[in-house]
Amino acid sequence: METGSRLWEIDLFRGIAILMMVLFHTLFDISFFGIAPVDISNGFWRYFAYSTASLFLLIAGVSLVVSHARARQKISGLPLAFKFVCRGAFIFTLGLLVTLGTWLYLREGFVVFGILHLIGISIILSPLFFRFGKLNILPGFFCIAAGSLTSGMTGPAFLLPLGIMPAGFTSVDYTPLLPWFGMVLIGMGIGEYLYSGGMRQFSLRSLPDVLIAPFSFLGRHSLMIYLVHQPVIILVLALVTGTKVL
Repeated sequence: METGSRLWEIDLFRGIAILMMVLFHTLFDISFFGIAPVDISNGFWRYFAYSTASLFLLIAGVSLVVSHARARQKISGLPLAFKFVCRGAFIFTLGLLVTLGTWLYLREGFVVFGILHLIGISIILSPLFFRFGKLNILPGFFCIAAGSLTSGMTGPAFLLPLGIMPAGFTSVDYTPLLPWFGMVLIGMGIGEYLYSGGMRQFSLRSLPDVLIAPFSFLGRHSLMIYLVHQPVIILVLALVTGTKVL
């Protein structure tokens, strides 16, 4: 596979993660608007949500390694780091737009530090961790362990990115650095094993296009799908059920 070409399996798994996300958010909206009594806070659907976020962030970490290795062939040093800082800042800005949109729509429970905020900050921090390569798996597990300690802790609002919440805090999407940055770091470590130098380090038999094309399409356009899927879901539910959503 030539350098710079897309790795179809990454797009495939990202597409699967996007589909899982859309499914969960559809069930969340059905519960949130009282359309049907779906319990998404416990049992299977709770772990389904955790699995979806974990898969998405692991893939983000792997993708960072591939992107960094390929970019390093053209630039290095501060310009290379700045490339990832700018990319992360862009994703974080989109997260701020989600914050504004959910505040205008929900008021209570709006997104303060959701998955786009997390991914944006993770990309900004990534230049500090590329040097550790496969060893990133270790700080990844440390972040997860630290997250188990901060979970449920209360504190001032500026500690929200670290998983420490003010008393009574609620949000429809809260994905703090602890523990979730750990999944990105583990993905970066795995990426060094599987895609060192930005190239696939293992043999992989291609699947028929009819099977992978739909998922790969979703994977290639995951950011746009993330930004528009909730308004689309809410509109469809309103049209199908007649539920008032405004």
